[in-house]
Amino acid sequence: MGKNCVFCKIATKEIKSSVVFEDDDVLAFKDLNPEAPVHVLIIPKKHIETLDKADREDVQLLGKLLFTAKEIAGRSGSLAGGYRTVINCNRDAGQEVFHLHVHLLGGRKFSWPPG
Repeated sequence: MGKNCVFCKIATKEIKSSVVFEDDDVLAFKDLNPEAPVHVLIIPKKHIETLDKADREDVQLLGKLLFTAKEIAGRSGSLAGGYRTVINCNRDAGQEVFHLHVHLLGGRKFSWPPG
């Protein structure tokens, strides 16, 4: 666990969040500054700073993050119209919190290329 990591503090309930899914490995909660009608952050409870810091032992956990995104998209009604998953890796890509997380965005039309 990252000592001063805000997402680790959310995972341990030290900081409150609007949880939409939780199991032993993963926590998903509503983004405080949503960019879409559906904007959920999906984090591993294990502290992994960035995607490029993940190890081979994390492969199953990484898959679980994406599967969780699909499940939440289905419950939110975003499956039919479409949804976007985003993982920002490091500062130049827009990562602000250095705890791996997947953004699940849905509920509106998205353009390409992003940002």
